[in-house]
Amino acid sequence: MKIKHGSAVVPIYKGRVRRWDCYTVAYHMNGKRVRRNFGSLEKAKAEAQLMARKIQEGKSSSNDLTSAQRENHLAAERLVAPFKMPLVSAVEEYTRCRELLGDVPLMVAIQEFVRRNRGVQLGVKVPDLIAEFVKAKAEDNLSRIYRFQLSGSVKRFAAAFPGEILIIKSGDIDRWLRSLNHTPVTRNSLHRCIKVFFSFAKSRGYLPQSEATAAELVPIAKEGETKTEIFQPAEMTKLLAAASSEELALLAIGGFAGLRMAEIKRLDWKAVDLERRIIMLRADQAKTASRRIVPISDNLAAWIELLPREGKVVGKVAPDLTKLAEKIGMEWPRNALRHSYISYRLAVVKDAAKVSLEAGNSPDIIFKHYRELVTEPEAKEWFAIMPAKGWVPPEPKKPKPMPRRQRKLVDAILG
Repeated sequence: MKIKHGSAVVPIYKGRVRRWDCYTVAYHMNGKRVRRNFGSLEKAKAEAQLMARKIQEGKSSSNDLTSAQRENHLAAERLVAPFKMPLVSAVEEYTRCRELLGDVPLMVAIQEFVRRNRGVQLGVKVPDLIAEFVKAKAEDNLSRIYRFQLSGSVKRFAAAFPGEILIIKSGDIDRWLRSLNHTPVTRNSLHRCIKVFFSFAKSRGYLPQSEATAAELVPIAKEGETKTEIFQPAEMTKLLAAASSEELALLAIGGFAGLRMAEIKRLDWKAVDLERRIIMLRADQAKTASRRIVPISDNLAAWIELLPREGKVVGKVAPDLTKLAEKIGMEWPRNALRHSYISYRLAVVKDAAKVSLEAGNSPDIIFKHYRELVTEPEAKEWFAIMPAKGWVPPEPKKPKPMPRRQRKLVDAILG
């Protein structure tokens, strides 16, 4: 709060002393800065009004100045007059700058700031950018699941960094990421989302164009070697033989076409073209938000022929394949179907670039994680897995009917 009398301004600062509010009136007297504390705002206002009036009337510090000091005082007031800023406020701001800069000359710091941030919109806070960021990514036609991941990561970041995006340093981001105690893989995934957000801010003029963003300067966590686990042909045969029709769709398309589970759940049968032997995955269905064409092998076509092909490939509630594996005494390694397809496919075609296009991965990832995991004869055995003659997948078990009392409660809630 500031009390004005003419051109004189006396500020009042609110603080706390132990459990009580405290109001401080600050002004200059006899060339020295005076600070007086009051327990009530009314008393502080009265003191501030009195001192503002004295300063304006020339009965305070200006009367106690020497001739040279008075000339300096008037010259200083003329210098700040174009900025419509009280002299005491200008001095306070300069003092704070000097405290922050240490031995660095103020003009040098200002020139560097202007050079780095020319054309940058200042004062933009991280939370204020979220809606603009999410809207832009939706317009980029990215997949819904990727947008959800980006949005969740950025909102989490904004909760930790609610201030201006321009002042965030790479060290701040690195310390925050480490403090979460995530695995290196999870930490790098979150880091990638933050880098996308900072790149967006840079493209919109909220960060300097001539240098890397703070997020880009954060080191990547070392992930180490991870074992790529796959199914053997005999294990896949066992799973397929025990599968219901809904489970079979997930198993066959995941294992013989390499689609991710989330992609299969978004897929409808119109995209599965048995005549042309391809699966057309739209950009909004793929994790990478890129349209993808996946070949249908002879054995996949044979398994698909056994299934009813209307509407979605998988119903609203997708079957849990881990339970199928447990039922027949097998373990279910994470992403094992997709890993199996890529490993066996690479052994057959011997072309990492081609497999990367089919799987929606980079050639480097394909080469690094899947090269020479299996032999060509093993791969041929994998793609020769066919349904037994006359075999028909059993229908999935119907869920038990809802108890009458529970059904009445649900009906009452839904109206």
